[in-house]
Amino acid sequence: MTGKKEEDIKLSVVIPCYNEEKTLKKCVEKVLEISGDFLHLEIIIINDCSTDGSLSIARDLANKDPKITVVQHDKNQGKGAALQTGFKKATGDFIAIQDADLEYNPNDILRLLEPLQNNEADVVFGSRFLPHGPHRVLYFWHSLGNRFLTLISNMFTNLNLTDMEVCYKVFRQEVLQNINLEEKRFGFEPEITAKVARSGCRIYEVGISYYGRTYKEGKKIGWEDGIRALWCILKYNLWKF
Repeated sequence: MTGKKEEDIKLSVVIPCYNEEKTLKKCVEKVLEISGDFLHLEIIIINDCSTDGSLSIARDLANKDPKITVVQHDKNQGKGAALQTGFKKATGDFIAIQDADLEYNPNDILRLLEPLQNNEADVVFGSRFLPHGPHRVLYFWHSLGNRFLTLISNMFTNLNLTDMEVCYKVFRQEVLQNINLEEKRFGFEPEITAKVARSGCRIYEVGISYYGRTYKEGKKIGWEDGIRALWCILKYNLWKF
């Protein structure tokens, strides 16, 4: 990484949280495990006005570890809004997104960091569709929908991503500083993809493991979010034509 020693690396991990009391503590503990002599962590939990015990759990974690900061939204605004709040608070050289539901394994963050540390990339996407690690077998139509949205996004951005809708994305701090984000909910994914493509950033993709949840287990995204994602692909890309 240009101009920085390995031991100077600081990673901000932004964790948007809405009603995730069952998994939040374990999620944060797993993120903390990736810290070490050469990687210094800052964890920012954005509690998006949860109605369960998530805020109490987050504050208890923060009281026990100075690496953890908790920000509370006064009203529920959506994942995109939570991420915008977290990005503004982040001070790390790199900024990673980690969902609180543990569908994604925090150990994979280290693999996503490699192209950034080697000064090969400015943004790294994870991919549930590239081979790496175990994948829980779940919904066919969700998988097909994700691939369709990625295809449409790629047609406009001229990228060859395999998984635009993935949670795991890691950025150089200056990349996010130069992007104005608007989407408050799950439209964040196509919006950020369009805007990093437009900026000319070096984008890499790394295969990740995936432990998807069922709706009974707490999965929140629905068909209406897919419609919004398609609208956002058009909204944030059509200006070029």
